[in-house]
Amino acid sequence: MITHGKGIKIFSGNSHPKLAQDIANILGTTVGDSEVGTFSDGEISVNINETVRGTDLFIVQSTNEPVNDNLMELLIMIDAFKRASAGRITAVVPYYGYARQDRKAKARDPITAKLVADLLTAAGADRVLTMDLHASQIQGYFDIPLDHLLGSPILAKYFVQKGFADRDDIVVVSPDLGSVTRARKFADKLQCPIAIIDKRRPKANVSEVMNIIGDIKDKTVILVDDMIDTAGTITNGANALIKMGAKEVYACCTHSVLSGPAIERIEKSVIKELVMLNTIDLSEEKTLDKFKVLSVAPVFAEAIKRIYEDTSVSKLFED
Repeated sequence: MITHGKGIKIFSGNSHPKLAQDIANILGTTVGDSEVGTFSDGEISVNINETVRGTDLFIVQSTNEPVNDNLMELLIMIDAFKRASAGRITAVVPYYGYARQDRKAKARDPITAKLVADLLTAAGADRVLTMDLHASQIQGYFDIPLDHLLGSPILAKYFVQKGFADRDDIVVVSPDLGSVTRARKFADKLQCPIAIIDKRRPKANVSEVMNIIGDIKDKTVILVDDMIDTAGTITNGANALIKMGAKEVYACCTHSVLSGPAIERIEKSVIKELVMLNTIDLSEEKTLDKFKVLSVAPVFAEAIKRIYEDTSVSKLFED
């Protein structure tokens, strides 16, 4: 129980109220009384129904689909709490939307991940707490403190508890060259080797497997990625692994965006189980029997507690 300071307040937007409630329960508090709705013309309205003056305030809001509505909700809530004299405002953004637009991939491209960082700061956020940014350099886009939590320890712990550690027949697979570091750290937890899928992406949301680097024949493989969007990468990779001799395929990710044809692709794929974290609130139509969802509430609650108490958060960054 938090017992010192001017008080902690947990508030939630509309993107993931259950996660906010779970975090509040762990901290021994309640979700603050606020209403986030829309006017008849579609503009977002925010009403705060309790005093927040001088409090250490945390707004839980992922910026997933509908991305722009959820982002605007967060910005308007920050502005409202700032004008209500909150002592310190932390934007708790389990899933940070627009993170894939982190650089100029071609001429005249925007860097929207930087724009979102600037908007959060301009709205009045004093700090940001997030998990598994798609590109680590986004941490440098902020002029305010940012705490970047890792989801892979939660996922790795699940597979350790399933008995996948220290086995000769387990291989962790990176779905592309950019995820090798994440896969290597994951493999270290399981004490197993890694393999890499060499793919190319001819256009957005389309990927083609070119080659598998590493020994996966007669192995149980675990595909590890930070997010699954249309599921083309993960399902194509799983199918390629089976064709090249893998015994069975598991997959895991931090962020289950699951847009477009993702559910159909995963349902028809050879993936035996897909393990994901609940940084995004999945609707009923986006659930399958092969899904296993793990909660990030404990790690976010611990981070919030440490931020509130001005103690080190760095231990939570350890992979």
